[in-house]
Amino acid sequence: MERIREFKLNPEKELKRNLCVRHEEKLLLFCKEDRKVICWLCERSQEHHGHHTYLVEEVVKECQEKLQAALERLRKEQQKAEKLEADIREERTSWKYQIQTERQRIWTEFNQLRSILDSEEQRELQKLEEEEKRILDSLAEAEVELAQQNQLVKELISDLEHRRKWSTVDLLQDMSGIMKWSEIWTLKKPKTVSKRLKSVFHAPDLSTMLRMCRELTHVQCYWVDITLNPINLNLNLVLSEDQRQVMSVPIWPVKYTNYGILGSQYFSSGKHYWEIDVSKKTAWILGVYCRTRFRNIKFGVRQGTVHRNVYSRYRPQCGYWVIGLQNKFEYKAFEESSTSHPMVLTISMAVPPHRVGVFLDYDAGIVSFFNVTNHGSLIYKFSKCCFSQIAYPYFNPWNCPGPIILCPPCS
Repeated sequence: MERIREFKLNPEKELKRNLCVRHEEKLLLFCKEDRKVICWLCERSQEHHGHHTYLVEEVVKECQEKLQAALERLRKEQQKAEKLEADIREERTSWKYQIQTERQRIWTEFNQLRSILDSEEQRELQKLEEEEKRILDSLAEAEVELAQQNQLVKELISDLEHRRKWSTVDLLQDMSGIMKWSEIWTLKKPKTVSKRLKSVFHAPDLSTMLRMCRELTHVQCYWVDITLNPINLNLNLVLSEDQRQVMSVPIWPVKYTNYGILGSQYFSSGKHYWEIDVSKKTAWILGVYCRTRFRNIKFGVRQGTVHRNVYSRYRPQCGYWVIGLQNKFEYKAFEESSTSHPMVLTISMAVPPHRVGVFLDYDAGIVSFFNVTNHGSLIYKFSKCCFSQIAYPYFNPWNCPGPIILCPPCS
């Protein structure tokens, strides 16, 4: 608007701007080499001889088109930049919230740990106070009893010393029986009190517990969502609708046919972790199965009969890297063996696991089992596993009621 006003006020000035300074001709041409607007006389001069010249209208139109295209492209880039900036702001806010949430979770969990430690301290002190009261009361009772006996002895001694002054006749005619009583009386010793405390407190190794928690947290980063494979499901197994629970049911007259069930997912590389709830089980077998060249060898049970060792098939030679529970309290690991029977190792368990974590490192040939119930303590580890083919999660609810339950990630 300012330029229009200036043109209206100074038409002569604007007209002079469109004339060649040297020839006072209209500037109608554009010299590409010199990038100057020239007149037709300039074009014919020696200065612009052989140069490429174009009509100003054509060059202006082309420039405007290029300018428009550049503007549109830059506006798009600006929109992208603004969107990226908004995304970064949103991501920054999200990270702040996530970190603050994690910080709050850490505070909360450590406060819970402190609360547990405080309550355990109070419980141990209460036990000590109860034991102190019991021991001191017992010692006080013994002290009173000894004081009474001491008083009685003093009285007997005094009485006997008094009789020493009696005449011979009086002493011989004494019928009180005190002499006989003095001869048979013995000191009654109080009950012996142990000089050691009945229970001595030992603080748990928190560093070991934290190390186990960190190891469990590390493997849980590889948690995969596992479901059970209904294909070739044995008749004595019942699968839930969501394919996360399996349980064993008796089939008459077959005594035992349970060969377990595989996971729907399989692995040929990488690290993978899953958890199983076995809180309602008194027997189970869990781990990893991989087909081997021994897969056609029939170890174990035939339909309607019980093999003398039903665990014969569960060993690495037959493609099973598993651990199990039998008879409610007996935890076993099934290792390699040179015979047709596995090497069954007994596993000591301080806290019975209600949840078991299984970690598979296919490339490193490792299968590890964790007691999630006991701060993620390691139950057993198979090293140098030879996986020749794809590996499957393996689950066997065994011949006891109650389901094996697959836990969803981070549950």
